[in-house]
Amino acid sequence: MNLHEKINYVEFGSPDLAATRAFFEAAFGWTFADYGPDYIAFSNEGLDGGFFRSPLVSSSDRGGALVVFYSAALDDTLAKVSAAGGRIVKPVFPFPGGRRFHFTEPGGNEFAVWSDPA
Repeated sequence: MNLHEKINYVEFGSPDLAATRAFFEAAFGWTFADYGPDYIAFSNEGLDGGFFRSPLVSSSDRGGALVVFYSAALDDTLAKVSAAGGRIVKPVFPFPGGRRFHFTEPGGNEFAVWSDPA
């Protein structure tokens, strides 16, 4: 696979790294590596990346990029996101090609999850 000039890593700001970490560990089973008090990194989750301490977060309403997860069981994923402290900002809705919902994690970043049509 040629990785030259391909997207390789993504970073997000979070004002509360501990809450962000706890959410992704509980909802999706992610693990993190610490790089000092102001940075945590994840890997092997489809795309590697990290969170840095920042008062600013990513939201599609403010023009931020929207990272979208895939789920083979959308309702189950929605339940896990809610149970882990995610806030559903757009309930499940149909779109061309499937269904999806949007959520914010406790640090405030917006993400979406999509699935094939029901």
